[in-house]
Amino acid sequence: MSGTSADGIDAVLATISGSGRSLRAKVVAHHHQKFPPAFRSKVLHVCLHGHVAEICELNFALGERFAQAALAVIRKAGMKPAQIVAIGSHGQTIHHLPNAKYPSTLQIGEPCVIAERTGITTVGDFRVRDMAAGGQGAPLVTYTDWVLFTNDSRPRIIQNIGGIGNLTFLPPRAKLGDVRAFDTGPGNMVMDALVTTLSRGKLNYDRGGKWAASGRVSKKLLAQCMAHAYFRRNPPKTTGREEFGEMFLREFVARGRKLRLSDADLIATATAFTAESIVDAYRRFVFPKIKPATLPKLQIILGGGGAKNPTLVRMLFERIGVGELCAHEDFCMDSSAKEPLAFAIMANETLLDHSSNVPSVTGARRAVVLGKIVPGRC
Repeated sequence: MSGTSADGIDAVLATISGSGRSLRAKVVAHHHQKFPPAFRSKVLHVCLHGHVAEICELNFALGERFAQAALAVIRKAGMKPAQIVAIGSHGQTIHHLPNAKYPSTLQIGEPCVIAERTGITTVGDFRVRDMAAGGQGAPLVTYTDWVLFTNDSRPRIIQNIGGIGNLTFLPPRAKLGDVRAFDTGPGNMVMDALVTTLSRGKLNYDRGGKWAASGRVSKKLLAQCMAHAYFRRNPPKTTGREEFGEMFLREFVARGRKLRLSDADLIATATAFTAESIVDAYRRFVFPKIKPATLPKLQIILGGGGAKNPTLVRMLFERIGVGELCAHEDFCMDSSAKEPLAFAIMANETLLDHSSNVPSVTGARRAVVLGKIVPGRC
């Protein structure tokens, strides 16, 4: 899995048995393969400005890197490729247009290259089938959240803070049709791009949230950000770099400079924007679905790179005001391993000819089997 932040590949090797709510999964090994800065810049560039030739070549270059990551995690687990049943690869999203005339999405990282280099059957390109069935193609990790985190007595929100923020809401004893999930808005995307811009490329994220902690949040700029039409849109909904990428950042900085904000104030406000957009989504679309008597039992489980930013976590805690704030690590799971595990689980369901999209979440007309299967070496 490589997320919208495009900072590298997370690969897990997992044992999986069963299917649906009876499925059991255990992470045996986890490996992170960082993208070199120049390669990361190339990936981010093609998301909005890529030419066909660049995208064509990068599709194969990423396939090589995904194959390397898969082989590395297999070695880390002390195993051999012949012992692996399948690889599930999300790829790298470079464009996502759920509201276009012809809704569409594009993930690159050629699965045929992965299958050829590893000799292992590879399942890839998961999102397009959901979109072909009328869905948004996201969020897809919802199925795994439902399998792994549904509780008999406690409502839970699984909050991922990657490049984009997304939530999964699990009522107690939830059936798959009871689950709700959608993108809350920007996660680290605006913060990271701002840090890169203000540091002139010396930094690509606010380590430990220290830069944001040294600034003051501009209420006026925050209110302007929260006026974005995306936050009023009802789920199912997804977003990406097309709405909160380069153009949004330019406008954010221009407005901040007009208000005479310092660099630290800009980063503090961008961090508060992520926190406020997440909590605004809870207030609008999640809290009304929770019975008042069970609201104190709510657990909010944070994951993704944003969960490692203490300033962002503090801002979330101050705004939420109810329930218990947790991390994936509190449930014996590395948060950076959860999303690659999700695509291993979806690959398993695909090979069993089982659906793993959630129509009530994506808006698809029906449940469908996700992904394309590329056989390994015969």
